[in-house]
Amino acid sequence: MAETSLDMTKVALIQMRCGPEPEKNFSRAIEFIREAAGKGARIVCLPELFRSQYFCQTEDHKNFNLAEEVPGTSTAAFGELARETGTVIIASLFERRGAGVYHNTAAIIDRDGKLLGKYRKMHVPDDPLYHEKFYFTPGDLGFQSWNTQHGKIGVCVCWDQWYPEAARLTALRGAEIIIYPTAIGWHPSEKKEFGKAQHSAWETIQRSHAIANGCYVAVANRVGHEAPAGGAGIEFWGQSFVCGPDGEVVAKASIDQEEIVMADIDWSRVNEHRTHWPFLRDRRVDAYSGLDRRMID
Repeated sequence: MAETSLDMTKVALIQMRCGPEPEKNFSRAIEFIREAAGKGARIVCLPELFRSQYFCQTEDHKNFNLAEEVPGTSTAAFGELARETGTVIIASLFERRGAGVYHNTAAIIDRDGKLLGKYRKMHVPDDPLYHEKFYFTPGDLGFQSWNTQHGKIGVCVCWDQWYPEAARLTALRGAEIIIYPTAIGWHPSEKKEFGKAQHSAWETIQRSHAIANGCYVAVANRVGHEAPAGGAGIEFWGQSFVCGPDGEVVAKASIDQEEIVMADIDWSRVNEHRTHWPFLRDRRVDAYSGLDRRMID
């Protein structure tokens, strides 16, 4: 496959439906990655917890059977695929760390198949139909950046995308693109009244991370309606997107279709924006000590 230039890299976000059979989801994810690589993608990200339907809608101990070791079977398969396709792969997995300790983890696999590292979701939500605190221990690896063979990337996961602190620390670690595997959608009963505002807030906060840190942001969401335990379930809103360092959306998916979202990353724009809009330069690091406290009384 043709190599991209040092200044340009094509990123692909896999927006997919996730069914009840993990092996089928995994096989389809591999097909999507191969297709994206065939179109020139060099960095590919899958949605959050793509191997299964979003099981956190209920608190059910049986769902712990979905967990796996990281590194393990999935990362080995993706390592082979990365070598085959020459792509960097970001894969969101349900990690079984040990008895009673599980994480929502993203594996970062370089183009040579090497597992560069993993990111464990730091911010773990507990909202209606998002009962993640039942399943996941908060991450303990901190915010990180990886020098892949196709660029300097940072990875956070879903609920992390609402926190400017997470994006800032990831950028300060050297990331020039922050990638968010995601599983977010509407409660069907709320969609008519609140849906437009909810989605707008989600996109706006992430575009603001790109502006404030002078970097690209890429968000891979799942799509489709899932109600694995009955009830109204969640309508995942898709709309995976990539935005540039100025916050402009350069590629975006539909609300309800499976798609591969492709965008060219021009790494020179990161240096340009960080130089012309020097937010990192003008930070008052001497005045931010309160950020390490829950509240300032």
